[in-house]
Amino acid sequence: MSGLKSKKRVISIEIDEMPSSKKKSVSLNKKEVHIEIDRLTNSIVNAISGDVFDTEFRKVSKKEIKKNDWFFNWHLELKSGKSEVYKMTIKDNEDIIQGLISLVIDDKFVLVNLVESAKFNQGKKKIYEGVGGNLFAFACMRSFEIGFDGFTAFEAKTALINHYEKTLGAQLVRGQRMFIDNKAAHDLTSRYFKNK
Repeated sequence: MSGLKSKKRVISIEIDEMPSSKKKSVSLNKKEVHIEIDRLTNSIVNAISGDVFDTEFRKVSKKEIKKNDWFFNWHLELKSGKSEVYKMTIKDNEDIIQGLISLVIDDKFVLVNLVESAKFNQGKKKIYEGVGGNLFAFACMRSFEIGFDGFTAFEAKTALINHYEKTLGAQLVRGQRMFIDNKAAHDLTSRYFKNK
């Protein structure tokens, strides 16, 4: 698995179900991603009303991304040309980006290179829940489409490895490298993408 030695990015996911003693804010640097997996839903859910909204994924262009709306430099990610960068929107409302994900197609798996929920979907006053899980489900679906049986890899923040195991069904490979196998990928994709 020489493909596992790609450029390292740490994906840090804060999970709302964490005991409050373990929940900490994550400081961001160039190699860390802050995305919250608050709960797994069947799409994204309005945090106030409970209304459920189907989502769509499309490749995103530089002009669609306002730098001030994101913690990470997505323009740089698009410029690199090494990854596929997608926007997640609510179906029939593609102008408001709910989250972004960058995927690198490796030899036998999809690598989540960078992933971020929109600022308005983070923290206690978030508008929608389920964004993080939906983004990872899309990565798994992309892996199925390519013929990699859903296998998806990412670098995890050490303190959150157990939570990734519980929420995403991810497994630790070595160090901080985790992967989502065929069964876990099927579970995620069938939850979020029932009609595909």
